[in-house]
Amino acid sequence: MINRVLNHLEEWLITFLIAAATLVIFFAVVHRFLSGLPWIQDYTVKLDVSWAQEACIFMFVWMAKFGAAYGVRTGIHVGVDVIIRKLTGKSQKALVLFGLLAGALFTGTVAARGANFVWNIGHTDQVSADLEMPMWIVYLCVPLGSSLMSFRFLQVAWSFARTGELPHHDHAHVEGIEDSAAVAVPSDEELKPEARG
Repeated sequence: MINRVLNHLEEWLITFLIAAATLVIFFAVVHRFLSGLPWIQDYTVKLDVSWAQEACIFMFVWMAKFGAAYGVRTGIHVGVDVIIRKLTGKSQKALVLFGLLAGALFTGTVAARGANFVWNIGHTDQVSADLEMPMWIVYLCVPLGSSLMSFRFLQVAWSFARTGELPHHDHAHVEGIEDSAAVAVPSDEELKPEARG
């Protein structure tokens, strides 16, 4: 139950950030275009959209941190597995588990160091240049995203230790589109005029 809620929260956060960043960029581009038109520029210049670029950067950073955790969970990260494919049996399983646990340790370390950094910067008055947002909120994605990624590494490692299966993403599959039944293609013999007559 908690895992399902976490999965949906992760997906909705990534979706929201992509959509919001796209809308903000679109608005900023339209604003820039309209600001060049003589009969509208007097009105558009009054709108301050200097915050748009900074907001998009922050949203993309947050999206990247949580998207990385999503990638671990679904198996869409690119990996070098030449040696792993050469091995078999227990040695292959041990190497895969080592890699997953090393990933969990690394991202856990980044999360701990990031939390310390956020704690320290939270005791200052540092704000971002355009949005004037407290910088501890901006940097909060590092401990949160890295903690989630570490959890995902441990989750995949636990599942692999029990089942021997890693998450696999089928790049040909499109989410939301159901597989259609195969269409029967007539053979050359069936297409010949004699066969029809």
